[in-house]
Amino acid sequence: MTLRLPVPLVALGLLAGACAHAQDSASPDASLRRHDALITLDYQKIKVPGDAPIDFMGFHLYHPVGERLHLGAGVYAPLVHGGYGGFMAFDLGAYLRQPISGPLFATAGLSAGGGGGGRSIAQSKVLSGTGGFVKGHVGLGWDFGSFAVGVNAAKVKFRSSAIDSTQANLFVEIPYSYLTGPFASQGQPLGPADERRAAAEVGENMLTVTLDNYRQSSPQGNFKGTLRLADLQYAHFFAPDTYWFGAIGVGYRGLPIYNQVLGGVGQRWRVAPSWALYGQLGLGSGGYSPEQIDTGPGLLVYPKLSAEYALSRTLGLSLSVGHMSAPKASSRNTTYGLALTHHLRPSRAGDEGPSHWQGFRVSLFHQTDFKLVYRDIARPPLQMIGIQVDTPLNERWYVPVQAAVAYNAYLGYPGYGELLTGLGLQSRAAASDRWQWFGQAMVGANVHGTAAKASGGVRYILDDQLSLSLNLGRLEARSSAGRRFSADTVGLGVDYRFSTPTR
Repeated sequence: MTLRLPVPLVALGLLAGACAHAQDSASPDASLRRHDALITLDYQKIKVPGDAPIDFMGFHLYHPVGERLHLGAGVYAPLVHGGYGGFMAFDLGAYLRQPISGPLFATAGLSAGGGGGGRSIAQSKVLSGTGGFVKGHVGLGWDFGSFAVGVNAAKVKFRSSAIDSTQANLFVEIPYSYLTGPFASQGQPLGPADERRAAAEVGENMLTVTLDNYRQSSPQGNFKGTLRLADLQYAHFFAPDTYWFGAIGVGYRGLPIYNQVLGGVGQRWRVAPSWALYGQLGLGSGGYSPEQIDTGPGLLVYPKLSAEYALSRTLGLSLSVGHMSAPKASSRNTTYGLALTHHLRPSRAGDEGPSHWQGFRVSLFHQTDFKLVYRDIARPPLQMIGIQVDTPLNERWYVPVQAAVAYNAYLGYPGYGELLTGLGLQSRAAASDRWQWFGQAMVGANVHGTAAKASGGVRYILDDQLSLSLNLGRLEARSSAGRRFSADTVGLGVDYRFSTPTR
């Protein structure tokens, strides 16, 4: 049995394996295609010389690029060991899966990425080094059909850091599939065959952007103020009004680049034609450093209630209240937020009007921040990996959301990151066109505080699914104390383009 999702929780893995085109064949009058992929969850406890160990829970998405090989990306964060709440790392990697006999199979993998954290800002240099890391593993698993479990020996090393450990790594694999259509069909209605298939096989999904506020209760860390963060959540309904979700949040004021990653379940109650209530419970990891905000080893629990008003059949505006707590530490927070939700679902019986195609463009990129100046002093360049998700509004305009993390040190510390969103403009591209120009203006945050970035570039279109992009830009940021950060940027990316049915 395979879990069916029309759009992955996180598009990283989808892009990394896009060149595989692992899909079923569509009939001549249909455009929907099924893609197969793999979710992996893993857990390991890593030795730290002279200090408490740190545990990593990993979440990855992989796409096949051959019969045995998968490429993908994911995230690691601590949960219950050590005092390193806020440590987070992202990586790209290759995953090999080789059947041996019956349900028994062997695995091997290699990945590299960036991130960091520590008990304090100063201790993060010891624990995380420059922030760049590599991981390799080999092991065995047992396939139960709808999922697989196994164990492997894993080696994790952060450059110039105390983390250089070999340990057992437990993992779970969950196969899944999802449906997409041509990117070129963005905004067009579905044909009859696609409409019927989408109604039968595509569930409802939600993409939510939230501006959340954490008001601390009796804070024990050095930071005593209100934490403000931006949160991006993807939810998939597995029953008419019950969903699972995954979310990542980043601070933009108070503690810039505070970070958290959460997953959980939620329930919807329809109380009026234009009103709905939501309740959800999230579990995950996050923080900044326990010295600043005491999330201890990182484990977070976040129940939240929200009331949504339907602005249209696809957009909803909501207010939320909740309580974020760190069960193994002292952090307790009353939360309140404002959110905008994009509902993605095909037409059902009784709906007015047909479904249409909603396009998405997901880019994995490498970015260099050069000519970097902070406090009027020139600094070394930053090397970063990142992801950008574009949602087209029409042929010309789109909404970009961009996140990037450095794999080298900034001001001697690991974990530099950026999170930005805004508005983009691109040239029209006909089916025969290979070149497309674009520009975008975004606002958000980096480690210092509020940031703004303007960039422009060119995209070379390989086919309906894949393109390459090159861009140049300028990033400006300012801390709460008025200290200025500036850098020129150059980025090179690979774009995966697709569309999904929605009303």
